[in-house]
Amino acid sequence: MTVLHQIDPIAFSLGPLRVHWYGLMYLLGFGTAWWLGRQRIAAGRLPGVDANGFSDLLFYAMLGVILGGRLGYVLFYGLDELLRDPLMIVRVWDGGMSFHGGLVGVLAAAWLWSRRQRLHFFDTMDFVAPLVPPGLGFGRLGNYIGGELWGKPTEAGWGVVFPTGLPERFQQLDPAALRAQFEAGALDAWARHPSQLYQACLEGLVMFVALWWFSSRPRPRYAVSGLFALLYGVFRFLVEFVRVPDAQLGYLAFGWLTMGQVLSLPLVALGLYLLWRSRHAPVLEPLPAAPAAGVDARAGKGGRP
Repeated sequence: MTVLHQIDPIAFSLGPLRVHWYGLMYLLGFGTAWWLGRQRIAAGRLPGVDANGFSDLLFYAMLGVILGGRLGYVLFYGLDELLRDPLMIVRVWDGGMSFHGGLVGVLAAAWLWSRRQRLHFFDTMDFVAPLVPPGLGFGRLGNYIGGELWGKPTEAGWGVVFPTGLPERFQQLDPAALRAQFEAGALDAWARHPSQLYQACLEGLVMFVALWWFSSRPRPRYAVSGLFALLYGVFRFLVEFVRVPDAQLGYLAFGWLTMGQVLSLPLVALGLYLLWRSRHAPVLEPLPAAPAAGVDARAGKGGRP
């Protein structure tokens, strides 16, 4: 059944402060990562690292997501606007975050943290990878609630009419009048794929189940990170076929290739490479979170860089 999107993007207000659902989704993502990560730390899945060390890692990752996501969006999708208005880079309240930029930020943060902890970088990334999909899923739900990044027109029964995707004459209507037009069938031609929900399902739920199950027992170094990169790259590439490209970029080639697809192809290649490399890589065996004195907590099988 076709749905009219009329969700208030503001969750609640405290005086002049307006709290958006999108921001709450970020908090849910980080909170879920913290909860899941504590379980993995308690199970000894990152030998030599205790709860305090994991909290430091999560703090580093949060900074990487926010700074990298914003810089990535500006460089990949808003460079022309940046050249016209350099201050737009700090106006995060106007929206604009890039997964690929956030990923680079997390990689940089994890590399710095791993050096401080004297851990192999990919042991850290293999630990972190299963914690990321819930945040991706919550973020896409935030996109849906905000009525942004919607898909192409569809005649499927599950299409969604987004007011921001309607002609201007409909956007000027108040919510009640818009609802009346929808119920009269006047808006059916503008029903769109809810691509945000497709991505929430694939990048959030499916990736989490696959990675959590795959990492539930020790795997060779690089394998979990490789599966993450491969799954995300494939899922994002496919969903881009039913998602409207960024208006300022459009299609980059062939009438269908988008920036999201261009940025996802290297992830597919990286995932395949890491899975191939994992065939002969050492396995980091779990150790108790608080090892006995004199035990090298990072040894495991190939635990050191």
